[in-house]
Amino acid sequence: MHEKILILDFGSQYTQLIARRVRELNIYCEIHPWNKCPELTADIKGVILSGSPFSVRDEKSPKPDLSEIKGKMPLLGVCFGAQFLAHNFGGEVLPSSIREYGRANLSYVDADNVLTQGLTIGSQVWMSHGDTIKSIPDNYKIIASTADVEVAGYAIEGEQTFGIQFHPEVYHSLEGTKLLKNFLVDVCGCKQDWTPLSFVEETVKELREKIGTDKVILGLSGGVDSSVAAVLLHKAIGENLHCIFVDNGLLRKNEFESVLDSYKDMGLNVKGVDASLLFYTELAGVTDPELKRKAIGKVFVDVFDAESKKVEDAKWLGQGTIYPDVIESVSVSGGPSQTIKSHHNVGGLPDYMKLKVVEPLKLLFKDEVRRIGRSLEIDENILGRHPFPGPGLGIRILGDVTAEKVAILQEVDHIFISALKEDGLYDDVWQAGAIFLPIQSVGVMGDERTYENAVALRAVTSTDGMTADWCHLPYEFLAKVSNKIINQVKGINRVTYDISSKPPATIEWE
Repeated sequence: MHEKILILDFGSQYTQLIARRVRELNIYCEIHPWNKCPELTADIKGVILSGSPFSVRDEKSPKPDLSEIKGKMPLLGVCFGAQFLAHNFGGEVLPSSIREYGRANLSYVDADNVLTQGLTIGSQVWMSHGDTIKSIPDNYKIIASTADVEVAGYAIEGEQTFGIQFHPEVYHSLEGTKLLKNFLVDVCGCKQDWTPLSFVEETVKELREKIGTDKVILGLSGGVDSSVAAVLLHKAIGENLHCIFVDNGLLRKNEFESVLDSYKDMGLNVKGVDASLLFYTELAGVTDPELKRKAIGKVFVDVFDAESKKVEDAKWLGQGTIYPDVIESVSVSGGPSQTIKSHHNVGGLPDYMKLKVVEPLKLLFKDEVRRIGRSLEIDENILGRHPFPGPGLGIRILGDVTAEKVAILQEVDHIFISALKEDGLYDDVWQAGAIFLPIQSVGVMGDERTYENAVALRAVTSTDGMTADWCHLPYEFLAKVSNKIINQVKGINRVTYDISSKPPATIEWE
C-alpha cells in the first residue's frame, strides 16, 4: 500500500485545494467525509481536518470522533478544524469582533516549532472565517499570530497535533506550501514519492488485477482525460480495450475526422460512430440545462449499449472521469459538499446496461492528468488541448439545440480558437469557447437593418477547473475576432466577451 494523507472534509470550498497542494508535493492523499472516516490503516501517515461553512458553536456542526487520531498520529486542523480542536478540548471560540476574510500578514512566528519553521514575519496569509479562537487549553502553545488574530496557529505540547486559523492551501497564503511541507514531510515523515511514474506503475498493475482478461469499451473524445485513460488501459490490457468515438453532432468543426486521425499512430483500437441524428432527436425542444445534460447522457449510454453488444463478452465501460467531475456532480465520497451540476460521465449506468465501470483517473486533477500523459509520451497536441465538455456544444447553446445553431456555433468557435492559436495565445488560456445566446439584437449591415443572433466568447485561466478567472485578452485581438465572426458567420451580428470568474460563475454557461 502506498503511504497517504487522509483529509477529512467538513464541507469547505477549499477542501479540494488542500488535496491539490498535498499532491503537488508528490504525496498521495484522499478526501473522505468527516462522518465516514475509513479504517486507519498503517499506510495513513497523517490526517488533515478541513475548513467548514459551519460554526463550531452551532449544535448542528460536524462533531467528528477523533479518539483514534488525536494524540496517536500527526493531525493538522485548518480553520474550522483548528477551531474544533480548540473548542472541544478546553478552549473558547467566539464570533469575531471584526470581519476576518482575505489577506492578512503574520506578526509572530515561532521559528523553533516544526510546523512554522522557515516562515517569515510579515508573510501574507489568507483568512476566511466568522469565528475566532479567544483562548486555548493550557497544553496548547501559540506558534503564529497576525495583527488581528492572536491564535493564528498553535501546537499541542506532547502531541503531533497542530491548528492553523488561516488557509495554507490557498495561493494567497504565500508560504502555505512551506507550512504544508513542514507538516507532511517533517511531522508525518512522508517520502514524497508519489510521482507520475509511480502512478502509472501502480494503476496499470491495479487495472490488470481488476480487469484480468475481460474486454473494456472506452469512449474517446480527443481530449486529455479520455486519451490518458485509454493509454493506461491499453498498457494494462492491450487489444482487449475497444475504443469508440461517438459523433454526437455537438462537436467542434471537423472534430470527428481529426480526432480519429490523431489516434492512428497510438496503437489504439478505435471505431468511429456517427450518432448525431439520435442526439438531435432526443434534444428537440429541450431547453433546461440539466435536462439537456441528461438527454445527452442518455443517448450516450444508449449508443454505448448498442456498440458494446457488438463486442463479444465486453464486461467494462472505461471512462475518463476526473476529480472535479466527481466533486461538482456529487458530494466527495458522500460528503457534505453541495452539488453544482451533473456530469454526463459520473454517477453510474442504468440497470439494463450490463457493464461495470472503470475510471482510472477519477482521483486526479486536470494538471495531474497532463503530467501522467507526458510520462506516457502522449502527443503534446492532445495533452495541450483545452478541456471540452462531454455534452459538447449542447451546453454552449442556451435554449433549444438545432442542427442550424450547431453549424453557426461551430463556425464561431473555429474562428475564435484558430485566432488564439495564430496569435500565440492558445497556451495562455486554460479553456476557451463560444456560447450561442438565446437572444437576437438589432444591427446594421450594408445600410440594412438586421435582427440576428448574438454570441459570447469565453476564455479562462485555471489550473484544475475548480476555480477560474477570465482571460485579459488584448482588445485588438478581441476586435479582430469579433469583426471576423460578424463578417463571416451568417446569422451573427453581435459578439460579447464574458468577464466572469468562477466562482461565482461556472466556466460553462450550462
